[in-house]
Amino acid sequence: MQLESLQKVYFLGIGGIGMSAIARYFLKRGVSVSGYDKTPSPLTGKLESEGMKIQFVENVEQIPEDVQLVIWTPAIPADSVLLNHCRHQNFLLMKRAEVLGWISKDNKSIAVAGTHGKTTTSSLLAYLLTATGVDCTAFLGGIAVNFDSNFISGSSEWVVLEADEYDRSFLQLSPDIAILTSMDADHLDIYGDASKMQEGFIAFAKKVKQGGRVHVEAKLKSLLPDSEATFTYGVEMGDYREVNIRATDGMMHFDVEWPEGKYWIANYHIPEFIM
Repeated sequence: MQLESLQKVYFLGIGGIGMSAIARYFLKRGVSVSGYDKTPSPLTGKLESEGMKIQFVENVEQIPEDVQLVIWTPAIPADSVLLNHCRHQNFLLMKRAEVLGWISKDNKSIAVAGTHGKTTTSSLLAYLLTATGVDCTAFLGGIAVNFDSNFISGSSEWVVLEADEYDRSFLQLSPDIAILTSMDADHLDIYGDASKMQEGFIAFAKKVKQGGRVHVEAKLKSLLPDSEATFTYGVEMGDYREVNIRATDGMMHFDVEWPEGKYWIANYHIPEFIM
């Protein structure tokens, strides 16, 4: 099935921050969007006001019969009445990460991975790209104050998205640019131990498209195999680094250095990107 042919999509866990961003993507494309969530929230209220139909009880009769795609999150329990109904009815089921991979495969994508820092970094990237004339699409893990949303609908070929390590979801992606912010021991219920989790991040870095780049926080470089496509960044260290950092009157001032030896003075206000 092609994205362009979808007319009705149903979400299991539509009120999740990642799921709701995808729901907004489909709604923006003129697709009829409905879904289920366990409890009402300010976010589900906003989704309803935008035109989505949301149920808060596990009543299979409220699922539209002619749904073409059911998107679900691993947060939905295995014994979910709705999930098992969709399986038994042979609906086309896709996890959130599969859908992101589907959406981004024919675009140029920047995927941000890390056990922390994904949402802030993704929001900063989306802000910088749009502010400099790159009309990107973005799927964010939080409500960006600048956009009043976790989804940005753009017209360019660039897509910014968060690459979630949970359930090894980020292995569904093949970005043009990957950013690794951190690799702390996390989700050990999935990976077992820290070394297996690091192997997951290494596998994600290898998913970058031919000719792509991996930008990794400088302290993590030793955890990745040597590659000409890997570049480091950091505070006063790395291929791309900020130096001479100072704060004055609510503004951060710093100098940026990179491999070409160029030098740039950067000044920016400290905004609250995420609600």
